[in-house]
Amino acid sequence: MEVRNRYVATRRHIEGAPTEADFEVREETARWSPDSGEVLVRNLYLSIDPYQLNRMKRSSASHLAVDGILPGQRIAAYAAGEVVASASPEYAAGDVVAGVLGWEDYTLFRPSPAVLMSKVDASGGFPLSHHISVLGTSGMTAYGGLFEVGKPARGEKVFVSAASGSVGSLAGQFAKLAGCYVVGCAGTKAKVDLLKDKLGFDDAFNYKEEPDLKSALKRCFPDGIDIYFENVGGEMLEAALANMNPYGRVALSGVISEYTGAGRRAVPDLLEVIYKRITIRGFFAWDFLPRFAEFNATIGEWIRQGKVQVLEDVSDGLESVPSAFAALFSGQNVGKKLVKLA
Repeated sequence: MEVRNRYVATRRHIEGAPTEADFEVREETARWSPDSGEVLVRNLYLSIDPYQLNRMKRSSASHLAVDGILPGQRIAAYAAGEVVASASPEYAAGDVVAGVLGWEDYTLFRPSPAVLMSKVDASGGFPLSHHISVLGTSGMTAYGGLFEVGKPARGEKVFVSAASGSVGSLAGQFAKLAGCYVVGCAGTKAKVDLLKDKLGFDDAFNYKEEPDLKSALKRCFPDGIDIYFENVGGEMLEAALANMNPYGRVALSGVISEYTGAGRRAVPDLLEVIYKRITIRGFFAWDFLPRFAEFNATIGEWIRQGKVQVLEDVSDGLESVPSAFAALFSGQNVGKKLVKLA
């Protein structure tokens, strides 16, 4: 079987903020045969995630954990799709799967323990998009980062940066369900209102309107911060550390302000860390892979009970991937950014 496959590739290594001009849509022929051992998937939803920018750089610390992306290469990404043809006994045509596929119309993969792929259980009744957002890597990052790294106790004070994003919007809601006092920050009044009115945050502020972030956090947390769920980096991390309580925990999920090199990098006061005995731990979703099913069972039940609101920002068509990705770095998205393919 042969299918015409369009895929998104970078034109060059990207060292600053990405633009649509940094990408192109290429075309190739994808070939599947009954004796190949491979599975051919028609992709339906693509996940658009900020961390991909680090893979697109010529050199990045991210390359220690995930493969870099060369100009012209296919871009592997979390996605959901339908099996079109299978030469593996594990999958059959018509199965719906979620896992590492790509920013492309079709993906071929060979099942193995090293390939992150699973069948989507339609009995849960959730939209397919949820399986690559709240029930995918975003949910796994938020749940694992909060409960495994932050380890919240009822009554503790939690600060979430980039709180209207794909991970922050979930981490804040999860912290509320754990009985914590939760404050988030975002970059527009509309996002701040959403955090308080729809997602149930106790308070929120627009960081762009705050001339002094340390004072802003002192106002929101007069008794200090116990857990900081970090998505931003830079001055926000410095301000949070200055307001943290002894034995505070920083769940370091991302530092999007530092990905493009546009702003200065965080220079944390290490004396704060030492004398307050603060724990700072970096992590990413794959750290919690063995507990993926457990996390999803809990999150899924919260969604059914109406305790968690899911925010998804969906663009249409493969051609929209470059603009959707670039929008992440100008704060245009709310919740999880996805692209739906026809």
